[in-house]
Amino acid sequence: MKKTLLVILTVGAFAFAGCDKDKAAIEEKKDATTDALNAQKKAVGDAADAAKKQAGANADASKAQIEANKDAAQAQIDADKKKAEAQAAADKAKVDAAK
Repeated sequence: MKKTLLVILTVGAFAFAGCDKDKAAIEEKKDATTDALNAQKKAVGDAADAAKKQAGANADASKAQIEANKDAAQAQIDADKKKAEAQAAADKAKVDAAK
């Protein structure tokens, strides 16, 4: 009876030790998966932040280009206006000279 009880206790101890090893392996796998997913989540967040910064830089460059185009167009209009005024003055001088 003692030997039978000892055998049963020994088999039970090995079974519990095997379960603990399996549980530990499962826990390690879960931790590794969680760590990998957290790293992936951080990488996605970092990429989104970089994209936002780039979009802001692109927007700033676009705004500067629009402003430069506006300034150039206004300068051309001012030049055309002065040219028209000079032409009108020259035409008036011709009319006055013809009299």
